[in-house]
Order: sequence, then C-alpha cells, then structure tokens
Amino acid sequence: MKVDSEEKIYDDINITPMLDVAYVLLLIFIIMTTATVQGITVNLPKASSSPSLAKPKTKAVSITQDGTLYLDTYPVTLAELETRLAQYKAATPDLPVVIKADASIQYQKVVEVLDVVTRLEIGQLGLVTQKLVK
Repeated sequence: MKVDSEEKIYDDINITPMLDVAYVLLLIFIIMTTATVQGITVNLPKASSSPSLAKPKTKAVSITQDGTLYLDTYPVTLAELETRLAQYKAATPDLPVVIKADASIQYQKVVEVLDVVTRLEIGQLGLVTQKLVK
C-alpha cells in the first residue's frame, strides 16, 4: 500500500509559536522587574557646587611681547618663577602648568621657562595656542 504525501502525518514539533510566547514572557518579566526596582522616593542631599579644595589649581606662565614673565597675573623674574613654582609644587605634587607666550617673542625665552619647568619635574605641562579657524 502506497501512502500519498498529502496523507502523511506531520510529526515534527513547530517551536516558533513556543518561542514567541517565551519572548513575550521575557519582555514582561524585564518590564516588571525594572518597574519594581525603582524603590522608595527619598529626599537626596544636595552636593556643593563649589570646586573641591583638593583639586590643584593650574598655574599660568605668560610671556609678553617685550619678554616680561608673569606667573598668573604677577610679573616675576626667571629666578622668582622657579622659586614660586617650587613652592607650589611642594604643596601640590601634581601641579599643572600652562605656558602662554606671544607669537613674536624670541624662542629662547620659551626654552628658559621650559627648562625651569623640567628642572622642577612638573609633569603636567601645556602650551597654549590659538585655535585655527578653517
């Protein structure tokens, strides 16, 4: 007796609807879990908006067009610059220093300031430049 392909019994399990139900249940559990984790409403404390005193203040060394050195806004000589930076370095070991120099000054002035900074072993050094506009 020959069995036609149309009369053949389908004996495989179709898992697609079962997976669809599992994914829907998974989504429901995820949504319910995140909804219950939110917890109790509490009045949170306010943080201070002032900067921390432990944060080191960046020192700016400026060299003007006539060669005058400034530490922040105070005019200094090269020896005074080294002394004051050494004091600041002793207070905060990771002292950041930026150097701002006029574009028309002699390169030797910048090298002298860089020499002072490297003698004091200041690791955080930045050279300020003007942003190029394209």
